[in-house]
Amino acid sequence: MEPRNNVTYFVLLGLTQNPKEQKVLCVMFLLFYLLTMVGNLLIILTITFSKTLDSPMYFFLGSLSFVDIIYSSSISPKLISNLFFGEKTISFKFCMIQLFTEHFFGGSEVFLLLVMAYDRYVAICKPLHYLVIMRQWVCVVLLVLSWFGGLLHSVIQLSTIYGLPFCGPNVIDHFMCDMYPLLKLICTDTYVIGVLVLANGGLICMVVFLLLLISYGVILHSLKNLSKEGRRKALSTCGSHITVVVCFFVPCIFMYARPARTFPIDKSLSVFYTVITPMLNPLIYTLRNSEMTNAMKKLWRRKAISGS
Repeated sequence: MEPRNNVTYFVLLGLTQNPKEQKVLCVMFLLFYLLTMVGNLLIILTITFSKTLDSPMYFFLGSLSFVDIIYSSSISPKLISNLFFGEKTISFKFCMIQLFTEHFFGGSEVFLLLVMAYDRYVAICKPLHYLVIMRQWVCVVLLVLSWFGGLLHSVIQLSTIYGLPFCGPNVIDHFMCDMYPLLKLICTDTYVIGVLVLANGGLICMVVFLLLLISYGVILHSLKNLSKEGRRKALSTCGSHITVVVCFFVPCIFMYARPARTFPIDKSLSVFYTVITPMLNPLIYTLRNSEMTNAMKKLWRRKAISGS
């Protein structure tokens, strides 16, 4: 079904109208994007080729890095291009594609972080049954379910807005296509649509975040039963997970768990969870994980020796 509208393209106002600030931001976001690509690819390659990183935790971590690469790539290249060339238009179809992609992989990341918390719960609270519970096929099913959850979330978001009438205004006060800025351009009452978006986006973020807090609360409570070394290792691993969860969910909850209104701070918060968090994830997971850093050193040392 073709949407009933007179709009063939949108104008993205971006983060600033100042040409000098645009050049500075362009360089900064290009650096962030390159770091995101290099960091996440490094994690994927290390997990793929290292024989010591074969546990379910690293299977999910590699999957998270893959999701972050696609998620960041759905937003950052267009943002960098607009800042560099000063070209702020985006076609209606590409806008819908960007909306679908960012919610698909953003939603997948939400559910994947929940799966990773479950994996840590089993590993720390039920260590003797870990290999039985987290068998390979179980890990694959959990990964597929997280992707399916993201896909379902994104399809609902896109179908909610795609058939609505855009009959004139086409200026989006944002650097990307997202639900609330687009709803401001709809030529009809959007109260019910806003409630649906809140239920689909905000409610998911809130429920998953609460489940994550509960799971990590249970994990931290159970640490008293571990040895000093086991407690240190568990705290290091869970500390990484909790840091990622807070960085990703707090801005998302502020953005989507509220009525369909936009605020000036929205763009800055969106930068944090769409650009900064995918870049920080590799640093958070590698710097706090000695097993990962040692595997990276061994693997790339071996590659360097074989290359020379």
